[in-house]
Amino acid sequence: MGQAPGLTAERLLRRLEWRVVRPLDGRLQGDYRSLFRGTGVDFSDLREYQPGDDPRHIEWNVTARLDTPFVREFVEDRELTAWLLLDHSASMGFGPVDRQKDLVLAELATTIAHVLTRGGNRVGAVVLDSGIETVIPPATGRTQVLRIAGSLLERRTAAGLRPSAQGGAVTDLTVLLQAANGLARRRSLLVVVSDFISVPGWEPHLGRLAQRHEVVALHVSDPREFELPDAGMIYVEDAETGEQIFVDTGDPGFRARLRAAADERQSMIESAARSAGVDLHRVGTDEDLVRALVRIAGLRRRRRR
Repeated sequence: MGQAPGLTAERLLRRLEWRVVRPLDGRLQGDYRSLFRGTGVDFSDLREYQPGDDPRHIEWNVTARLDTPFVREFVEDRELTAWLLLDHSASMGFGPVDRQKDLVLAELATTIAHVLTRGGNRVGAVVLDSGIETVIPPATGRTQVLRIAGSLLERRTAAGLRPSAQGGAVTDLTVLLQAANGLARRRSLLVVVSDFISVPGWEPHLGRLAQRHEVVALHVSDPREFELPDAGMIYVEDAETGEQIFVDTGDPGFRARLRAAADERQSMIESAARSAGVDLHRVGTDEDLVRALVRIAGLRRRRRR
């Protein structure tokens, strides 16, 4: 889904309704819970631990007192509060001209917000660039979806006009996760959408959020982050810092080092998510959004069996 000139929030939403939401309605049969929701949000009771229960729900005080593992049970509210934690930093501008990572970000955020608000749920958003740029308080309805989509599209336009270098600034996801910790007062659904290109140190903050909330992480990536096409001698630029180097993309050694570095970064991101107890799902710039979301729904459904 390439970006047409003058793409507006209304046009983006209508396109997603036709090309993504309608096919999802048919393939998921309305079961968006497996995609965007996990356990309930209100504490109900305690019971003894059974194999397959989520260890994050163990009530440690009771467990220690009775010397038997107990877990907390929750009941689901009819309405859900969700926060979209959106990384719109410079590296999200990488990818094909017609579908860069920040457009995938806008598509994912708009689709999720639309599906959730259509069910009467409240959705808010926090947008990160060099710092927290936008906070949209939770609300429901089509106007809220357009507000979130419009904010992201405006930032895409602004990013295209600004100089590429940021004076050595690098994204710090800790800022985004700490903001969410202060904003989400009651147990909520938190959806993190990012390429996870960040300075280290964000991992413990993700884990702390997962202890209180249902957290889903969507990792937006582009195939060229793992393997550049053979284009000869070219300048490549670090999207975060603006640093440029002259490389030979046809050099097998360079290509091997690039792939090894990308694989190592991917492994670290996956390991951090596992340690935090968070589902991490990759969505590529070259991937059909319907297939990606159906795949995510299937994985989350199997995880809960």
